[in-house]
Parts: sequence; C-alpha cells; structure tokens
Amino acid sequence: MMKLATQTPLKRLVQSTVLVLLFAAHLPVFAQKLALYDLKVEYQDNPLNIETPQPRFSWKLRTEIKSTMQAFYEIRVGTDLKNIGSSWKTAKTSDQSVHVLYEGAALQPRTRYYWQVRVKDNHGNTSAWSEPKFWQMGLNSAEWTAKWISADQDTSRKSPLFRKQFNLGKTLKHAVAYITAKGLYEAQINGKKVGDSYFTPGWTSYAKRLQYQTYDVTGLFKKGDNAIGVALGDGWYRGYIGFGNQRNFYGSTRALLLQIELTYTDGTKQTIQTDDSWKTSYGPILSSDIYNGEYYDSRLEKNGWNSTGYVEDTSWKPVKVLNDGKNELVGMVGPTVKKHEEFKVLKLIRTPKGETVVDFGQNLVGWVKLKIKGAEGTNITLSHAEVLDKAGNFYTENLRRAKQQNTYILNGSEQTFEPHFSFQGFRYVKIEGYPGQIDTAGLTAVAVYSNMQQTGSFVTSNKLLNQLQHNIQWGQKGNFVDVPTDCPQRDERLGWTGDAQAFYRTAAYNMDVAGFFTKWLKDLKADQQPNGSVPHVIPNVLGAGDGGSAGWADVSTIIPWDMYVAYGDKRILEEQYESMKSWVNFIQGKSKNNLWNTTWHFGDWLFYTPDDDVDGRSAVTDKHLIAQTFYAHSTQLLLNAATVLGKQDDIAKYTKLLADVKAAFVSEYLTPNGRMVSGTQTAYVLALQFDMLPEALRAQAAERLAKNVKDYGNHLTTGFLGTPYLCHVLSRFGYTDVAYDLLMQESYPSWLYPVKMGATTIWERWDGIKPDGSFQNAGMNSYNHYAYGAIGDWMYRTMAGINSEEAAPGYKKITIKPQPGGKIESVSAELMTSYGLVKSAWKIEGDLFKLDVVIPPNTTASVILPGKQAQELGSGTYHLETKR
Repeated sequence: MMKLATQTPLKRLVQSTVLVLLFAAHLPVFAQKLALYDLKVEYQDNPLNIETPQPRFSWKLRTEIKSTMQAFYEIRVGTDLKNIGSSWKTAKTSDQSVHVLYEGAALQPRTRYYWQVRVKDNHGNTSAWSEPKFWQMGLNSAEWTAKWISADQDTSRKSPLFRKQFNLGKTLKHAVAYITAKGLYEAQINGKKVGDSYFTPGWTSYAKRLQYQTYDVTGLFKKGDNAIGVALGDGWYRGYIGFGNQRNFYGSTRALLLQIELTYTDGTKQTIQTDDSWKTSYGPILSSDIYNGEYYDSRLEKNGWNSTGYVEDTSWKPVKVLNDGKNELVGMVGPTVKKHEEFKVLKLIRTPKGETVVDFGQNLVGWVKLKIKGAEGTNITLSHAEVLDKAGNFYTENLRRAKQQNTYILNGSEQTFEPHFSFQGFRYVKIEGYPGQIDTAGLTAVAVYSNMQQTGSFVTSNKLLNQLQHNIQWGQKGNFVDVPTDCPQRDERLGWTGDAQAFYRTAAYNMDVAGFFTKWLKDLKADQQPNGSVPHVIPNVLGAGDGGSAGWADVSTIIPWDMYVAYGDKRILEEQYESMKSWVNFIQGKSKNNLWNTTWHFGDWLFYTPDDDVDGRSAVTDKHLIAQTFYAHSTQLLLNAATVLGKQDDIAKYTKLLADVKAAFVSEYLTPNGRMVSGTQTAYVLALQFDMLPEALRAQAAERLAKNVKDYGNHLTTGFLGTPYLCHVLSRFGYTDVAYDLLMQESYPSWLYPVKMGATTIWERWDGIKPDGSFQNAGMNSYNHYAYGAIGDWMYRTMAGINSEEAAPGYKKITIKPQPGGKIESVSAELMTSYGLVKSAWKIEGDLFKLDVVIPPNTTASVILPGKQAQELGSGTYHLETKR
C-alpha cells in the first residue's frame, strides 16, 4: 500500500492577462510570498564581456507555497541604475524563467546594462523587483586601440615583465581593463593582482579564438601616480604541449595586449594601453612550463617593479610593438580557473630510499604553497607524484617526460612561494634542499580548477560508494582546468574528445558545466576540419590528420544534445548544428552501402585484457561494429536537433539515413538468431543503448549481456565507450540487480577496486595498481583520469532516480524514479538545476520504502516509487512511503 503523507494537487497554470499597472498594484500585498534569486546572464553573474547581440536572462523562484508556477514576468533594462527600463521593457504571460531572450534595441560595445525582473505566480502572488544586476558588452576587433607588445627577440624561457607608470590628475569614477596575451599573463596595478583568476587568457584554438578578460579595476587606482605591471609565461601557447617534445605550437613570441578605459567623475575619459611607451625586463621566473613546472630565483626579484616609485626601470629596455591583428579576439565565455580547497600535510614520510616526502591525502591538481626562511642561495626543489610504489618510494615513471618540478632559490628573507604559470597533479611531494627540519605547517596544497559551482551531491549508506562519488568529483575538478583534459599530471593534459563525451552527463550532475562546455564547443567548431572530421583533442595540437574516430569525434553531436537536455539550451543546438551535421555527413562520405567500415578508430579503449590471454577472455569488440553504432547515434542526435529547430528537410533526410544505417548494422553484425559477431559486453551494450536491434531481438540480447556479466563473475569488461552505458542498459531491460552487482563488485575489474586500493580519484586503468601492488604500464597509467567516473550518471539517474525529460529539457519537467538494490539501505541525492533544488532521498526501514522529494518552483515532476504508478506533483517538499 502506498501513502502520500503530504500532497497538493498540481494547479493549472493561470494564463494571466493582467495589465502592467494592475500587476504593480498587487506588489505590496504579495511580495513577501514570492522572491527571486540567482539571476544570471548567459550562465554568468554580472558578466563583463558579453558579445552575443541577444543575451539571455535566467532567474530562480523562491516560495514555500506548493505547486507554484510562474504565470507572468516583467523585465526592465537600462544603462543607468536610477532609470532601469530606459533601454528596454517587456512584460509577458509566460512560465519561462530560463534563457529569456533580450529583444530590445541594439546593444552598444563597452556599455554596462543594468537589469531587473519581477514575476507573478499562478496563485496571484507577485515578487518585488529583484536586486539590480548587470552585464557589460565586450569589444569588437575595431575597438581595440592597444598595440601588441613583446620583449625584443623573445627567445628566452625566462618570463618577461612589462611596466608602465602614469598619473591620474582627476577623481576616478570607474575603470575597466581588457587584457589578453599570447602565452599566459598575470597583471598587477599598484602591486595588487588584477582579478583572482589563473592561467589567463585560458586555452583556446588561438589562431581562431583568443580570449580576453575584462576586469573592473576601479578600486586598484589612486589619484596621482599609478603603475601597471604584467608578467608573461609560456603556457599552452609556446610551452611544451602534445607529444614528441612539441614546443611553440601556436607561436614563438609571447605578447601582451592591454587596454584600460578610465572614466572620471567630470565625465571625461582616458585610455591607458600597451604601446611603445612601455618598458620590459626579465625577473626571477627563469622558466615556467605546464608540464615541467617552474624555476624561480628569488634573488632576481625586482622589488617594487609593479608599483610607483620604482626608479630602476631606467635600465629596462623598450618593448617591441608587433603588427599582429586582433580579428581572433573574443570575450571570455566560460569560467576562469581559480583557487579552491586547501590541504595541510597529512603525513611526513621518510621513504626506504631515504627521500623526504609529504602526503596531502588527496590526489589533486594545483600546486604547493611553500612558506620558508633560509640562507640566501638555498635551492629547494618540490617534485610531484600521484602514488608511492610497492616499497613505499616516490614514483614518477608514469609522468613520462613531464618533470612536474618547482624549484625555488631563496634570498635569505622569510618568503612564500607559489608557481605562476604551471600546475601539477599530485598527492605526494618530494622535498629536496630544505634547510633544517621540515616545518609541515609551511606546506599547503592548493586545488586549482575552473570556477564551476558544485550542483550535485550523492550520499549512500555504503562508505565505499561514497568514496567512489568523492573520487568522481575530484577527478572532474582536477581535469576541468579550463578545458576537459584526460589527465593533469603527465606530458599530455589534452582535451580528449572521447573522455569528454563519455563523462559529460556525470559532469553536469556534479557541477554547473554549462559555461565551461559552451566555451569548449566553440573551439571544437573552430578546429573541426573542412570535411567535417573532428580532431581527437580540442584544442587541436595533434595536427590536421588526427581525427574522425568513432566515439571520440561523436562528441560533436553528443555534448550539444546533452547540453540541451541538461540545461534546456536551445541556442547551443543552433550554434553547433552545422558542426553536428558536418560530422554525420563526414561519416556518410566514408561509408559504403551505409556501413562505416573505413578509417582508423580507437575502439573500446582500455577494455579488460587479462595478462597472457590464451583462452579468448580479452573483451575485444570489433571496432567497425562500434563505429556503426555511433554512426547511428550521431544521426539520431542530429535528427533530434533538427526536430527541435524545425529543420524539416533535414528531418526527412536523416530519418531515412538512420533507418539505412541500422539496417546495415543488422545485416553485417547480427546473426538471424540475435547473436552479435562480437560477443562482448560493449557490443551488446552499444547495440541496445542506441536501438540498433529489431524490437523482437532486444530482450534476448539483453539476456546475453546479463549472462556475460555473470560469466565474468559479476565483473565488467568494458572500456571507455562501453562503460558509460553498461548499467543503464541493464536497468532499462530489467537487470538492475545485475547493474548493482557490477557497482558493488570490489575485485578487479570494477569501480570499487581502485577505492579498495586507496584511490582518491578515478584511474585511467581498472588495474592502475595491481592486486600485488605493482603498477600497470607506466607509458599510460594515470591515477586521475575521469572517464570511468561516468558511472556517476547511473548513480544519480537510477539509484536516486533524478532525470530530466527530453520533451521538457533543463529539468522543466522532472522524473524521479529511484531503483533500490545492492543491499543499499539509503541514498540521498541533490541537484541544483536552472530552476532550483531537486532532491531525492530514500531509505528502507523494515518493510517500508520511504522517499523524500523536493521539487523546485516553476517545474513539475513525475514521481514513481518502486512498483507503483507515476504521481504528478508540483513544486514543494513531499514525503512518500510504500510497502516493499
């Protein structure tokens, strides 16, 4: 018997026709019952460099009244806080509160716009006007008056410094800085850092898209003399990147472009910009590289170089003005990289080899902040590693050519060191050259990653699963450093497309990745080849010939569609549609008789392969079978996008193509009795996930899959392409118990095996550390590699049951359908959606299944308890129970 402890029927959305004057008249009466929060423009809070001509507004509703839907909204926009509404006003009967389009007059570059919104709900309550928020339009290429500057003959690996001093004779009203670089930059005004971001301007396809950042720097200036100082590093632009000791991929000359626009209280304006009046020199950073780390000689510091009154700049050299263009400059779209968690030393270790090592207890990405005092000339080296070997010694062989070393030379004073243009992936740090006994209080590990809000949490009654969730989240943090990298420690750290698409849905539960992937997809489109082929890595540093692999290049269709489902972002489909279409057309052009059995493919990367396999237990899946399933999948997603966008001709064309591709699959890879030519888990998973089989043959195929899992002793054998869908397929076809068996498996290969071996992130290989304590092949054995963390998607969607419906994407319509199992006694998951908090928390007590649900305002949900029919609920908090 089912019991609904608290339930209010969903009230029908009121189609309000209230005039604006009447709308305002209700304001004093009802304001306290309805409020707005988390106002965003293009996923950002008060952004400073919006370039789209029609920005989109989003807001959330806060109310304690159940079954609340927005019935009406009013937006006003203006360039003056005292007269918001002077530029544009709109009032609509609508429940849309996400991605509401600006439809006013053309927006002007370099102009700040303030906006407010208020809404009315279906109960007649009206909110107050929201607190004013703003956005600022960016610059187009013609509005850059600054000149590119560099150090003359920039061939040194030392970091150049640039400086300019000037006088402000008036009272400043506000100041805005626009900065970018070829390389990485750190800017300071009067000795204070501009912004709190790192690795700016970020990593993009520089020849086509070079980002600039915009900063409000009003508070950094003073009346009278002021000074600007900027340091540059190699970064991705000209440092080591990719394979084969590759350097200077994008260019060999680091350069700075800076433009600060000052507005005074008397209305006059002034521009400070890079030109031939700047000076340059070299400082204490002798080298700083993404892979290798930093070499810093503090004896070479130029004290006060970034402040006023620095007289030593008489010996500095004039800068070189470059004739470089600005057409590739674009405003920052996604979040910048910032500092986050800090870790103190967990343990000080003396290894069997006699080395001094500290353990921070967590595999993370960032750096170590070192506070120390020692004799002038003391050389301290910090080396970074993820694991200790079987004997307990410091292990770096899996880093390949990456040194991951920061070296500091002391100047005799008390000092604090942090690298400037490098990051490391590590848990353990070897310390060499430390003067005297190590003071662990002076060592702090700082986690650094893109500034994404954590949106999801997942907790169960099982400690191992909780650690797995922890590992998934930290794998995401460590690899989302401006681009979705495959690993953060060795000489790679590239934006591998296969990893990104496999993990995307899990990523979108854990964190708000909308802006992060919006930026990355622009680079995907920029680097896509003219024939439609998609490179293996984005940004592409592997060359024009590297691309087109099934399951990797399909990122061009998978992530845009998943973005639409997760965030209701129709614009991402509009912007990426031609890219999606070009990719499918590329496959079609490479196919014969609708079979994609040409071109090279990675296949099911890192699938289960036992040592010395002599009896066929390696789970080898035919690569062209895999390619055919992804051909169909990408065609289906393109068809989905065409349907959403109303592209009727394409709907007809690709509907037929999809049928032909699936028919060719059945003819080539399936026996009449339903056996696959590759009898692996991955083969059956992909065929079932992408609906490649006739309806009548799907049940038996699912049974074969479940039997295969049991034949391997309830172990998975899948690699990068099969793993994300494995448990989903089992649950879809009635084998959730088998999916739980896989999830709860503690021996290799399984998700919990690394957990049992002490992992704090997701490993690249199922057996990165073998049961005997030895390591997998050092040539490819990362201990922070998020792809297998894709199981997190199943944990949220199936265990907790939180799903967004494709027909009403972005969690406008929610399905909550928890499926218990695996002797788990409780699961609690939360997700902050574009509308507010969704929660699904269940526990088993005796013969009762108890479920607590939170549904955000302006949404509805279908809640389905195990074995029961769906209940349609409006927003609010509910407690439901049923007998097991």
